[in-house]
Amino acid sequence: MKVELFSFQKEAVENLRMWVYESQGAFRRTHVPQVISFTAPTGAGKTIVVASLIEEIFNGDDSHADERDAVFVWLSDSPELNLQSKAKIDLKADRIRLGQCVVIEDESFDREELEDGHVYFLNTQKLGKSSNLTKHSDGRQYTIWETLQNTIVNKPDRLYFIIDEAHRGASGNAAATATTIMQKFIKGSPENGLSSMPVVIGMSATPERFNALVKGYTNSSIHNVVVTPNDVRQSGLLKDRIIITHPEDDKVTNEMSILQAAVDEWQHKCAHWHQYLVEQHYAVFNPVLVIQVLDGTAGKVSETPLEDYLRKIEERIGRTFDVGEVVQTFDTKFAIDVGGYQMQYIEPSRIAETKNIKVVFFKQNLSTGWDCPRAETMMSVRRAKDSTHIAQLLGRMVRTPTQQRIQVDDSLNDVHLYLPYFDSETVKAVVKDLQDREGGELPTEIESERFDDGPAQILQIKPKRIVQKPAVTPVVIEESSPKQPVAPEVKTPVQETSVKESVAECNAAKDDSAKNAPAEVASKKEESVFVPVEEEVVLEDGIDRESVVKFINDSEFDTFDVRSVRISKNHVSSLFALVQVLVMTDIWRDGLRTVKTEIVDLIRDYADGLRKSGKYEQLSKDITEFKLSSEIFDVYGISIQDEVQGSIATAQSDIDRIFKLADKKLGETGIGNFYITSSSKTDADWENPEFKVDVILFAADSECLRKLDDYASKRFNEIDDAYRRKVNLFKGADEKFKKEYNDIVSNSAEVTKHVFGLPETIMGTDRDGEKFEKHLFVDNHGFAKFKLNNWEKKTLAEEFAREDFVTWYRNPPRKSFSLAIPYERDNQVKAMYPDFIIVRKDGDSYVADMLEPHNPELGDNLGKAKAFAKYAEECALFGRIQLIRVNGEHVKRLEFTKRDIRERVMLCNNLEDLNRVFSDCAVEE
Repeated sequence: MKVELFSFQKEAVENLRMWVYESQGAFRRTHVPQVISFTAPTGAGKTIVVASLIEEIFNGDDSHADERDAVFVWLSDSPELNLQSKAKIDLKADRIRLGQCVVIEDESFDREELEDGHVYFLNTQKLGKSSNLTKHSDGRQYTIWETLQNTIVNKPDRLYFIIDEAHRGASGNAAATATTIMQKFIKGSPENGLSSMPVVIGMSATPERFNALVKGYTNSSIHNVVVTPNDVRQSGLLKDRIIITHPEDDKVTNEMSILQAAVDEWQHKCAHWHQYLVEQHYAVFNPVLVIQVLDGTAGKVSETPLEDYLRKIEERIGRTFDVGEVVQTFDTKFAIDVGGYQMQYIEPSRIAETKNIKVVFFKQNLSTGWDCPRAETMMSVRRAKDSTHIAQLLGRMVRTPTQQRIQVDDSLNDVHLYLPYFDSETVKAVVKDLQDREGGELPTEIESERFDDGPAQILQIKPKRIVQKPAVTPVVIEESSPKQPVAPEVKTPVQETSVKESVAECNAAKDDSAKNAPAEVASKKEESVFVPVEEEVVLEDGIDRESVVKFINDSEFDTFDVRSVRISKNHVSSLFALVQVLVMTDIWRDGLRTVKTEIVDLIRDYADGLRKSGKYEQLSKDITEFKLSSEIFDVYGISIQDEVQGSIATAQSDIDRIFKLADKKLGETGIGNFYITSSSKTDADWENPEFKVDVILFAADSECLRKLDDYASKRFNEIDDAYRRKVNLFKGADEKFKKEYNDIVSNSAEVTKHVFGLPETIMGTDRDGEKFEKHLFVDNHGFAKFKLNNWEKKTLAEEFAREDFVTWYRNPPRKSFSLAIPYERDNQVKAMYPDFIIVRKDGDSYVADMLEPHNPELGDNLGKAKAFAKYAEECALFGRIQLIRVNGEHVKRLEFTKRDIRERVMLCNNLEDLNRVFSDCAVEE
């Protein structure tokens, strides 16, 4: 593949490859059709995984021979989905040639059987009774059913049928028809003369959906390959949150005000994305605003006032659009005139690749057939009855543009949906539809907010507010001309406005302009422009939050990633991936050469040992020679001579093939060639077969492979310990490399150590919480909202009263900016997230404390206490590390920076023992 697969995707490909191999063998032995169910949630990259599987089958790997003559049929329920899947494979699968992927069309396709070495795309709409593909004609000798049946009969050992049930484009009766047609390939169809497919690979969002497709219709053996939502969530492929904004009452709404709020949110995203992309040296892209409008009636393109919408958007951004920046996907399929602006038509599948698009208007055709990670904000004026369709659309919008979670600006990890005609109850229907599509567990969090409550909390160390700058001179738009003029530069004083105030100001400005317009420009339309601009807010609390975050990030506090399983099972591959990042960031330029040299020494020591023991010559002959046996018969078949033996040299091409397989066993990192290079003193030495034999023998010895794996595991940990902090603090390494490094480490073990760091912006999660001051991240009024229990409030009150107190940080669970510590409970390793990080003055600098107010009745007390003790022993950078219990007005603190307390806690066997330690050692401050 041209793209590097994520660890969970690689594991899915490996499991699918295993079950495909097993299924083909089982079908050959029993003639029982086999079904492989591949289920993965939204955003898992199901198409990429299956494309990689096809590559593996065509080209083979170190465990399976290549199948150059394999035949694949990829069935979906939509022509648009066929084109989208084919385009992804053509673009990203570098071992599948252009021309190997074929879309089966009505008019042109007529074959006795499907051709070897091809991937055919077919959709259920082509298989209906009215389709030309299902009928004989003067131009068609074989129906599609006959073609498929002939392929089943003649090529059962290499035919793979893929049912893409995951990306359903049909609904209602069309969906039922599509399901019936898909089931024909699983159970067979006597009326069409079709047998069951030998091997079916089903792609689906949940096991339930695919099982519903096959249930009761097959005696096939079913094998399951499952990607969990947590796998996708940890990868960063999806946004962290979907925020749905709606009015409190769906019967009382101001559609244009909510549009204005959506545009302002989109502009906020544009500004933040631009800053992030420039600072991280990525290609700059345009975030997209997606607007779903009503259907048209009586000759109208849409019942939604498109011109009013367009003008409102232009009013909020402070300029008019160029042609091509605003497009539509209406079923008319041609450009439409909207108040003099030519709104071009675009195919949904081309939205992502057309970089200049900023706004997309559509009706109902974006739920399938498109992927546009640039889509950041959406507004829909559909009514509550369309909740299913909106849920489908959201499933296409949650992909992250950079395929990673953004560490430095958490506001970029959400997608925002505005629903003017929904309320709290009908929004729940959208959430339910999303859950139904994902089998109950969503890979992305969903938050609902009322429009009247204002926007979601954006908390920053340098808070900003949106201000409107009204233009001195109105923008004049010629109504008779489609040319789009540019708004003049704004030069008036800045005024902070709310959404409702800015609407009133806009309307007032328009009224004044109309009254004062001279007669000679009466044919012109005048509009005042209000430009939303972010302006830094100066707070009165005097906290230098930027210097506090710098102190925390420079302190190199340990945090941990806790996973239920180790994703990467190959220590050699993990080692080289880690070193590659260090080389690319210039942190360790000689890293690859150093590690390869160390592995070469292992191979050389092994080969030298064989030579000294006298075993090398015979083992080498086993590779470079092979024996042939012959028997001689007379013309009547009577044996004249029992056996004649002779040795023949192994062809160089066979040695090269075995050498390549050996290199794959060593991690496919070029070790074999590096061994030859480092062992060769002259050009002629390159032809010395002994060097290749050395590598082959080493890779064939299981004990050598075990030693290599042990070396790679130990060396990985040594390198991570040596360079972990350098990577996270190195100014030349952008966020992409830091995330790649941390992902490699996280995938290498169940519990891995990382460097804790804070971003500049986070999203508040407790919209209904209580306002608190002095938090490290605040809104533009200097507050942050949190839901705290009484123990937490009492603890904070004591901290606020300290003379050296500066600020505090509410440590959230399961975020990229969380500080996590592993602890054990019920023989399982889990992650805990201490409640507070307190920052205090310490001379000219700061000191940080870790505080955890905790309920003494909970069963995790002992596990967490021991985890604190271990953490304090290994990370002596915090001023205080305390487990806290609150009893009435008494706040009892157990201090883990004291050695005697740590030792007593580690000797505890149960909660009663821990309670005694608290009774003896906890203090009030």
